[in-house]
Amino acid sequence: MTDTELQLRETIIAKCRWMNATGLNQGTSGNISARHGNTMLISPSATPYDSLTPDMIAAMPIEGEYGSWEGPLKPSTEWRFHLDIMKARPDVGGIVHTHSTYSTVLAIARKEIPACHYMMAAFGGMNVRVAGYARFGTKELSENALNALENRTACLLANHGMIATGASLEKAMWLAVELETIARQYYLTLAIGGPILLSQAEIAETAAAFGSYGVQDPPKGLGTRRESA
Repeated sequence: MTDTELQLRETIIAKCRWMNATGLNQGTSGNISARHGNTMLISPSATPYDSLTPDMIAAMPIEGEYGSWEGPLKPSTEWRFHLDIMKARPDVGGIVHTHSTYSTVLAIARKEIPACHYMMAAFGGMNVRVAGYARFGTKELSENALNALENRTACLLANHGMIATGASLEKAMWLAVELETIARQYYLTLAIGGPILLSQAEIAETAAAFGSYGVQDPPKGLGTRRESA
């Protein structure tokens, strides 16, 4: 194992622990993956994050025998959509899946998130879609997620949770925090009559204005924070 791979495995563990400590996820319900060359590293199935060590992170070939893996523990039961996203989207270097509360509430109600905030531009379009329901770990769920992620960086999973992607694991986690934040804000506006939505031109203007704004890899630490314009 190279120093780079070891560091990435350690980062996956640290991010798993961080998302639970901050309330972005609960228990072992979420999972994280990262691209390492032609390999996908992914958190193992049903293993408490506090007990994880770098060697427990499963390794799966992105190209090669589909579904094969190396490691002492089985990969997450959601390995299929992680792997399929990595295969279909070479721009994706990290994937975060959580059962964060407000994103999951909207997913249960099967309500997509509309252009209620300018930060929606970070998700690639005018909405965050809800992928159709399918049982966890299935090919159908993976296909539904890929459809919902077309031209998008995140989606909700019906009656399940959410997926956020990024060029790196840092960026995927940043987007997961943004998604949960906007899901909460949108949910709360529904109690006071609903949001006033932004236009396509306004979202496009925002996308052009921020470029790489808000998604830089932080120089140190594990946290992500929402920046103001």
